[in-house]
Amino acid sequence: MYSINGDIWNLLTIASNVSLTGSLSCTMEDGNKTMVTEFILLAFSSLQQLQILLFTIILLAYIICVTGNIAIIVLVRTEPLLHTPMYFFICTFAVLEIMFVSVTIPNLLDNLISWNKSISLLGCFTQMYAFNGLGITECYLLAVMAFDRDLAINNPLHYSAIMSKGLYIELAIAPWIIGFTISFMTTIFTARLKYCGPNQLNHFVCDLTPLQNLACSNPFISKVVTLLAAVLATVVPFIIIIAFYIHIINTISKIKTSEGKEKAFSTCSSHLIVASLYYGTAIIVYIRPNGSQYDKFLALMYTVLTPVLNPFIYTLRNKDVKSAVRKSRLLKLVLDSYPG
Repeated sequence: MYSINGDIWNLLTIASNVSLTGSLSCTMEDGNKTMVTEFILLAFSSLQQLQILLFTIILLAYIICVTGNIAIIVLVRTEPLLHTPMYFFICTFAVLEIMFVSVTIPNLLDNLISWNKSISLLGCFTQMYAFNGLGITECYLLAVMAFDRDLAINNPLHYSAIMSKGLYIELAIAPWIIGFTISFMTTIFTARLKYCGPNQLNHFVCDLTPLQNLACSNPFISKVVTLLAAVLATVVPFIIIIAFYIHIINTISKIKTSEGKEKAFSTCSSHLIVASLYYGTAIIVYIRPNGSQYDKFLALMYTVLTPVLNPFIYTLRNKDVKSAVRKSRLLKLVLDSYPG
């Protein structure tokens, strides 16, 4: 709790910030404290000369990501060969990816070409809740997919009996419940902070650390909750994935033939690549409580680059998917245009 001197100092700081940064959208609360009603997403406004180039690249990436993932969903749904738990999880992952990029990229594209870079208070926290909820869901879905691969490699004879339809549907639903529950807690603690100004976020999306750094009330509890949530959201599923892959690698190393090793590893190599790309940046961004000016560039990795690569990594280098694509007239052009 702040002392009277602390409150006076905060008001003086706010007045100074308003005079330096220009107009600040705010309302009066309790008659003596100004509260912001919107935030300004600075995004990449410092790179003025590259705005159009960034817009073009990110728009192209968004189109490729959505189109590629829709193609995966259609293919998995229509091709009986792919009606297995592994491809059910990949299909779920594709749906998740479309939702994840759609929460951030359209707003970023608008930000890059529009003079209006503001987002309402409610819109900001809604975006943050969805963005983090989907991101955490992705972390746990990757852990579920690692479990699936471990079970398939270490218990191939009992895999079908264990991985029943009921079980893999429950395993696909669980990450969504975990993800949005954790995100709800962090969003509530961050939304309860007081925001008196400045209202400029050095990011392209409303996220926890940038918002907490703008609070004029003490964000200590919110930051502790965020740190604990980051451990639950990224470190825990990451450790689970590592544990499963240690078990998988140990099993593969005992296979005598090189052909058998290659076949076993090919079923999980794509997942390992995607998990490494996603966790590599997500852990760096969210484990540090104070954040960094480079967080928005790292965030581009797991919000734009990784989702674009996933359809290619997960499917088009997979023999079963290539075979299914060859049978599909609708997707034959995709295969023919893909190198290798």
